Amino acid sequence: MEHSIQTNSNGKVVRLSGRMTFADFEGFQKLLALFQELRGKKFEFDMSDVDYIDSSALGMILLARDAAQTHGIELSLTGAKGQVKRIMEVTKFNQAMN
Repeated sequence: MEHSIQTNSNGKVVRLSGRMTFADFEGFQKLLALFQELRGKKFEFDMSDVDYIDSSALGMILLARDAAQTHGIELSLTGAKGQVKRIMEVTKFNQAMN
């Protein structure tokens, strides 16, 4: 998984790309460290360039959801398509994010 970070007045947008698997857990944890500076702001994971996601990656996103709630951050996932979108629909993942 690769990523780039954009900061704006509302918070941060992290654009993820490539494959998102358990091998990315440590790097993903570093992204969650950004939550400490965003209390009360927004954090968006732009998934439009992610072409594969496995069950451990879904778990990582749920960890992000929990951390966001702890820090008072509005978390959103955007742009999922293809296999990633199908996995999220089949698992009703969008409902779990709310």
